[in-house]
Amino acid sequence: MPQLVTIVGNSSSGKTTVIEKLIVELKRKGYRIGAVKHAHHGYDIDQKGKDSFALKDAGADIVLVSSPGKIMMIKDDTESESLDRLESYFQGVDLVIAEGFKKEPRPKVEVFRSEVHSKPLFQGNKELVAMVSDSDISIDVPLFRFHEIRKLSDFLENKFIKNIDSEDPDSRKQENRWKL
Repeated sequence: MPQLVTIVGNSSSGKTTVIEKLIVELKRKGYRIGAVKHAHHGYDIDQKGKDSFALKDAGADIVLVSSPGKIMMIKDDTESESLDRLESYFQGVDLVIAEGFKKEPRPKVEVFRSEVHSKPLFQGNKELVAMVSDSDISIDVPLFRFHEIRKLSDFLENKFIKNIDSEDPDSRKQENRWKL
């Protein structure tokens, strides 16, 4: 099962930009990456007038749209708010990066912009594993600047893909509590 890390922060902090750059960097290293976006306000990719909409509207519980190189699934699922519930969709990837899911008990990288918000959300939280910020905030986890995506990807690679303990690079973690 792949490891999972959540990228959290206030609105307009730059979470999506950080995730996009992380994906590019981790893909450059040869990893298979999954991504989950938490759309807590709802989201509908299906549009009226499309065949997939007509099939779903007719009552299908699951509609798959298959085209060369892509599959899109539209599925009724009243329980998908949980990352645990989404586990089966990420077989075969090395790391899953989730945007949002602030309340999930998962490792978190907080994105914090001091010009947008007065204080971080998760400072001092045991689930916080790193922070990306424009501020010189004093925290007990690694701090990365927005231009240090390569360093952040190295950190995530070592901690979640290779499972190397950051305090002892020669040791492998025995406990793997952050698995999906």
